[in-house]
Amino acid sequence: MIRIVTVIGARPQIIKAAALSRIIASDYSHSISEIIVHTGQHYDTNMSQVFFDELGIPVPDYNLAVGSGSHGRQTALMIEGIEKILLEVKPDYLVLYGDTNSTLAGAIAASKLRVPIVHIEAGLRSFNKSMPEEINRIMCDHASTLLFSPTATGFNNLVSEGFRKDNRAPFNSDNPGIFHCGDIMYDNSLFFAGLAEEKSDILKQHGLNQGKFILGTVHRDNNTDVPQRLNAIFSAFDRISRDHRLLIALPLHPRTSGLLEKNLTPAVFNSVKANTLIRMMPPVSFLDMIKLEKHAEMVVTDSGGVQKEAYYFNKPCIIARPETEWVEIVDAGAGMVTDADENAIVKAASQFLKNPPISFPPVFGDGKAAGFICRTMIDSAEGSKY
Repeated sequence: MIRIVTVIGARPQIIKAAALSRIIASDYSHSISEIIVHTGQHYDTNMSQVFFDELGIPVPDYNLAVGSGSHGRQTALMIEGIEKILLEVKPDYLVLYGDTNSTLAGAIAASKLRVPIVHIEAGLRSFNKSMPEEINRIMCDHASTLLFSPTATGFNNLVSEGFRKDNRAPFNSDNPGIFHCGDIMYDNSLFFAGLAEEKSDILKQHGLNQGKFILGTVHRDNNTDVPQRLNAIFSAFDRISRDHRLLIALPLHPRTSGLLEKNLTPAVFNSVKANTLIRMMPPVSFLDMIKLEKHAEMVVTDSGGVQKEAYYFNKPCIIARPETEWVEIVDAGAGMVTDADENAIVKAASQFLKNPPISFPPVFGDGKAAGFICRTMIDSAEGSKY
């Protein structure tokens, strides 16, 4: 049996970990022992604990309770805590997700102790190193032993950076294995879509009718913390809702909620607050989010995960960032990159509402990525013994 330590800390990682934990419990409990470490990077109950409860993720074996802080302080505390756990547990692999500070901290701690790193969501690139996430994902990839890319583009990015696609086991950080396995979040969306229909009453709570509202999310600090950008996005929401007489559902990230009045001009803030077509709400659970995505007419977001989930449910998506890692969505005609440009967002919304995309090619796999990852970890661990 192999022993893995899974590090999670931010809301998307908690959700992604559910897919791996679920398949381990159902199919690989005699082959894989999983120990879960929660760094506490997201510590708000609505942003973290609710996902463990709702998605049936095992209670973390360790919680570092790091909380918020500067990038340096937060990452340093995580490195210290993860290092102690790795020395105690001595796992076969450290499993990391995505591109957060928790990911970077895990990669640094494991690489110093020569613990093989498994990076899920490897190879994603925005080609914008002003994004902290871009630095985190690059550094994690280049310290990893097994790299699982959700898309062909991500796999090809790794090859372009010097990873060899013909490497064979035994794998290590100097001879890493790279794999195009599909998106683990697609596994989750397929699994939880039915449960969301059964358990979530988010539409009823907020007076939303199926297919008759737009879903919006804003959380990236380069949007929330820059007044010009935040004003542009919320002015676009205001205009779109009034121009098209459509409700806009806005689950607010705590960062966004805390900065609205401070960073929006009085005119924009008052107009948005007075707009009965804009339904602002606290952070929602994963099942609630799935239901919102599934029944929205269109999605406007700066979230990488929400872009993909919109695609899973055949919804057009406006991307309020200067670029996207999920270029397949744009290539399929299902997404438009507008940045935080008010007029561009409004124009894209009009285009999608008049001519929604009709083709959503299966670029994110077959919904069985977690099983592939488990089998590869087991085979690789066995191969390293010879």
